Amino acid sequence: MLRIPSSARSVALAVCMALSATAAMAQSSVSMYGLIDLSVGQFAVLNAAGTKYVETKGVNSGNMTTSFIGFKGTEDLGGGLSALFAIESFMRNDTGSAGRFDTDTFWARSAYVGLKSGAGTLTLGRNTTSLFVNTLLFNSFGDSFGFSPAIRQTFTSGGAVQVSGDTGWSDSVKYASPSFGGLSFTGHVAAGENNGGRNVGLSALYFGGPFAGGFAWQKVEKGVGAFNPDTTAWQLGGSFNMAPVKFYAQYGSSDNKTINNTTKVIGLGADYALGAGKLMVQWNKQSPDVGADLKTLSFGYDHNLSKRTDVYAVYMNEKQTGLSTGNSYAVGVRHRF
Repeated sequence: MLRIPSSARSVALAVCMALSATAAMAQSSVSMYGLIDLSVGQFAVLNAAGTKYVETKGVNSGNMTTSFIGFKGTEDLGGGLSALFAIESFMRNDTGSAGRFDTDTFWARSAYVGLKSGAGTLTLGRNTTSLFVNTLLFNSFGDSFGFSPAIRQTFTSGGAVQVSGDTGWSDSVKYASPSFGGLSFTGHVAAGENNGGRNVGLSALYFGGPFAGGFAWQKVEKGVGAFNPDTTAWQLGGSFNMAPVKFYAQYGSSDNKTINNTTKVIGLGADYALGAGKLMVQWNKQSPDVGADLKTLSFGYDHNLSKRTDVYAVYMNEKQTGLSTGNSYAVGVRHRF
């Protein structure tokens, strides 16, 4: 009987384990990722009554991009079909607290599982809305809740004009089509689940050469209340890249049925590539049928220290008719991992 030395058996076992791990990795993958953003400066916000701006100096988290941590994975099921999932949680790094605010859902950024094939991607759970994606794509400050006039005027300006439904919908099913010559579509439905009616969203995006354009529409009836009004909203957006300058434009409307008020939002912006960074400027005007107009202007510079780390300086001026001006300014650092 042939006897194999224990050392040889150990080597063989290690090789088998390595091969098994390699085969498993070839079929599936899981990764952790996230972003941390902190800035110091002066931050102006409307008071609860909406009657004046309150300017506070300090250190804030997530003004350029909301900080978050996430986990995602895929599995190759064969035949061009794959499974995927993602769970992502917002966080406030200035205090170490979870969520965007104290009562925020833990996995508020996204929490879904789905299938992907050549026919598109279908995900179930908490999915990002197409209106939010359209808004961040077509303004020079992206998804900045602290400094982007487009994001602030569409999602955070208060009950009279706020687009409802948050940037993500729970209990939802979302379909994203493949690209057809640069053109793609999404459909998004959130079940009411005994919490009012359902939410419905549709969008189309086109990317071709220097031009990109998008349209998003949504109707929100789920969880209607003071903070989450019954609204129907739409938005057109576009960008044109004439390197080193890129131009942005948006126009949209939100019909708030809870208070019977319709608000128009228009935005214009540009960025200019400069060395390892870019200069950014964005202007938006919000015009409700009932209530005061709001004008917001932001400009700043974002400098890349590496592919994952950048530093920035921003100034924002906000003026609502009949109120004093709110001025915000900050310098910050943002790191992706």
